[in-house]
Amino acid sequence: MAEAFSENSPFEVLEPVSQSVPLVFNSPHSGRRYPQGFLAQSRLDALGIRRSEDHYVDELFSVAPALGAPMLIAHFPRAWLDVNREPYELDPRMFEGALPAYANINSIRVAGGLGTVPRVVAENMEIYRQRFPVEEALERVETVYKPYHACLRRLVVRTHVAFGFSVLIDCHSMPGNIRVSGTGMRPDFIIGDRYGTSASGELSRTAMRLLEDMGFCVVRNKPYAGGFITEHYGRPAKGLHALQIEVNRSLYVDETTLAKRPDFAVLQTAISSFLQDFSDHVEEYAVDRALAAE
Repeated sequence: MAEAFSENSPFEVLEPVSQSVPLVFNSPHSGRRYPQGFLAQSRLDALGIRRSEDHYVDELFSVAPALGAPMLIAHFPRAWLDVNREPYELDPRMFEGALPAYANINSIRVAGGLGTVPRVVAENMEIYRQRFPVEEALERVETVYKPYHACLRRLVVRTHVAFGFSVLIDCHSMPGNIRVSGTGMRPDFIIGDRYGTSASGELSRTAMRLLEDMGFCVVRNKPYAGGFITEHYGRPAKGLHALQIEVNRSLYVDETTLAKRPDFAVLQTAISSFLQDFSDHVEEYAVDRALAAE
């Protein structure tokens, strides 16, 4: 385990009493435990360093165990380590020492400062005062990133074995100023399925319809279609589906102070209701799929 999390686990699984639905929830960017050594390395203040968080998303989706589904939540912050990237998307300009030859130093995400160990937080704010040893970055990958994905993989495989079918819900939030290109529309939710490659279109359309019926503005894949997690774990042809759900932060948090808005609980209740209906649909979908295979 990385020294920064020697006393507290960097992540945990919230398990249901018994898993009764073929769903797995994941909240990889809502971590709020900032290692002191990391804060000392940063040029940002205590509020600025939090700009990349998916604020309180773990709480918004906390109904998952009550639905009968496990939920994996990160406690480490996204600014410290981003598990929604390849394991070695790293920027050599950040480190003292040479990266291994297998590191992906040319990805678009690295160029934007948003690699596995990010260089910036939202609004292009530089995190670090100076370069730091490459060994530290690689340690974060080995001791936190890899165990995190091993845990997520076990949950998905366990679910698939038990039900013959699984749906991973990757839970995120987005800045309130996001607009859909060409329309000016400000979505409340975005359902991402990597343009139909990470999940059945029927599941995506159902998620959209349920949210729209509740009065929310919902779009699919634009501008967020899903990251490494949905791409890596979604194999619809094999009964492995992965959906990314983005919630507009302006609905529930003051993006200046990062304090919860008074109607936070209202949105949390609405999301819980949506997830209950979606869970019911997934169970029906799994039964229909099994009958069709007979």
